[in-house]
Amino acid sequence: MLELRSVTAGYARKAPVVHGVSLAVAPGEAVGLLGPSGCGKSTLARVAALLHRPDAGTLVLDGEPVRRWRHRAPRAQRTAVGVVFQQPRLSADPRLRLADLIAEPLRATGRREEAPRRVPELAAAVGLTRDLLGRRPHEVSDGQLQRACLARALVLRPRWLICDEMTAMLDASTTAALVAAVEDYRAATGAGLLAVGHDHTLLHRWCDRTVHWDDLSDAVAGEEGLVTPSPVTDGS
Repeated sequence: MLELRSVTAGYARKAPVVHGVSLAVAPGEAVGLLGPSGCGKSTLARVAALLHRPDAGTLVLDGEPVRRWRHRAPRAQRTAVGVVFQQPRLSADPRLRLADLIAEPLRATGRREEAPRRVPELAAAVGLTRDLLGRRPHEVSDGQLQRACLARALVLRPRWLICDEMTAMLDASTTAALVAAVEDYRAATGAGLLAVGHDHTLLHRWCDRTVHWDDLSDAVAGEEGLVTPSPVTDGS
């Protein structure tokens, strides 16, 4: 289970952007978090990915509370979560070829020897041709770069995947390909998914349930402890 319990977080202690929010994702479950830009959902996603320490509250990962964050987190927790951000050009080192970008987590965790096998395997899974692997970010399209970023997120075989507006800047065909790649990975591994976005139609079709940020905030305000709000429906 991935559990966010009464999380308050932000970038200035006197002005948090997330206030006492709780949310749970079960193993193998796909949960969509729907909300407008600026509401705080991306900050919550960064907390869930162990990239941002909350001011208050707890992140519990597979039954163990997270006590350290970013590179200080235990390797077992740090590598249990893969994350894909909205803007691939801000999350990719422009000096690296795509093959090295995908292999980056392997090298960082002392598993460099796996790269020759894992990189081509994942490139094929996300729809990257071999000729693209030798190119740098400025030599490929946004969609191709985001495919590489997804492959990088999957390379350590995470049990949890956080997709923060992963397809917001992409066309419909690339969006469909990336969602299909995520779902193939989840079907093969049983990984849980937190998909953050503002496209109701996409999240509703992709996820097992979709939580609206406003409903999440209202639910938390009225209850104590862990809250799992009712799914959003499209009225059909």
